[in-house]
Amino acid sequence: MNIVEALSGRTKLKGIRWVLLSATARGVLRDQLRSLLSAGAILGPCHLRHVRFKLGHGLTAFYDVQVRIRAIDAYQVRPIAVTWGLDGDTDERNGEADLAKMQAEAVHRGVAAPFLQLMSDLPRWSMRVRVSPLDARFIQLARMSDAGYVRAMLAAAYGSDGVASDQRRIGQYTVTYIKYRPGKRHVLRYNPLDGVAATVFAKLYAGQDAEHAFRVATYAANWLAEHAEGVSCARPLAYVAEDSVVLYPQVFGAPLTDHLRYPSGGRLRCLERTGAALRALHDLPEAFAGRLGQHDFAAEVRETTRASHHIRALLPHVGSAIEALLDRAQELHERLPQEPPTFTHGDLKSKHIWVAAGGLTVIDFDNSRLADPAIDVGKFLADMEFWHASHNRPGVEEAQESFLAGYARSAPKERLIRARLYQAVKLVKYAVRQVHPFDHDWASRTAWLVGRARAVMKELQLTVTASRRSQSGQQRRVGNYPLPQPTATV
Repeated sequence: MNIVEALSGRTKLKGIRWVLLSATARGVLRDQLRSLLSAGAILGPCHLRHVRFKLGHGLTAFYDVQVRIRAIDAYQVRPIAVTWGLDGDTDERNGEADLAKMQAEAVHRGVAAPFLQLMSDLPRWSMRVRVSPLDARFIQLARMSDAGYVRAMLAAAYGSDGVASDQRRIGQYTVTYIKYRPGKRHVLRYNPLDGVAATVFAKLYAGQDAEHAFRVATYAANWLAEHAEGVSCARPLAYVAEDSVVLYPQVFGAPLTDHLRYPSGGRLRCLERTGAALRALHDLPEAFAGRLGQHDFAAEVRETTRASHHIRALLPHVGSAIEALLDRAQELHERLPQEPPTFTHGDLKSKHIWVAAGGLTVIDFDNSRLADPAIDVGKFLADMEFWHASHNRPGVEEAQESFLAGYARSAPKERLIRARLYQAVKLVKYAVRQVHPFDHDWASRTAWLVGRARAVMKELQLTVTASRRSQSGQQRRVGNYPLPQPTATV
């Protein structure tokens, strides 16, 4: 097998796994990484974390690579991105000069070590290797990875009038990559070495997106503080314009995913409070939230269709089922009652709900937009399905009912019906984005999630049909038995 065959889709899943998991391909990758390291550095394990495959464009894999300098008896973790494919990334091809400048800056700041170089191309494998902090679209990433620069930036941000006035003095920090996605997004964690200052998280953005993200998260925090008891948002500490970064405090507690592992009443209460918090967010006025983009059902279907193209090549029967399901979903959506778009979280899932003794904290408003509020409800219902199935845990129906009990107290019935439609589409999106081809049970899990989406669609269609028949029957009864006329009183 060769790289062209593997990426063509003709060899189906076998080809993708050969690129990611075969001894030959892994040996080539390790040789490339060793060629980038300094003489005294040792390459350790390379842990595959995430994969994106776009048929006709290429395959991108994200690894956490462990490297060690002989003088230091400890490994450090460096995230890397590896892309196989002839097309590559247009932004990166147009930004080769910026990449060279970024690499030079990273070396100058000392954040490249123990790597001597942060990029490598191997044409015979159509392979590109990029090592953090390299990213042509986020040119600030190198300096945001420099502990000295971070210390000065935080001191300036905390010293501004009215900004994070409760923060303690600024000390030295270590820098850890939480998410490295070249061209997409980056999240860094700054841990204080002296134990006096607070841990800070930095989310990097392109252009004016940082200011917008800061405003939306702040508005949401203010709104929940006034309208939801026991629920808060991760309020941003500061927006640093020159670095296009938003700084966040550490959120204490544990993600809701940890609480779902235990079949207790506390878990159900957390889910009910999550529903109530979402209901409060959906009441947030558009003017209060500021400028927001719009997203509708057609856009959601288009996104899911694009994301699922590779399924048609790797699992043709499942790809056909997805295509038919999305077609039926659009037809059914046109028959359902609609309502004006509202403020939505955009990515509500159990990982974005943190639980502590003082209540719940909602995080990550980067995808907030004006949309049908049913999209948030459907996404969370799908997330419950995905989590329980992934961990082989019972109780998904109970979890969903508890969440809906908190949300549905004042929600229109029609919204909950549309939520089931979004749930079906989101289940497909989970199948194509969250289940990775390097998983040994990728095919069975993907097929199962799409099957669950079809089952949700079938139940919804039965509900809609029964409702229409009931309405039609009421109309016929009214026609057969005329309404009584009011009588005059003398």
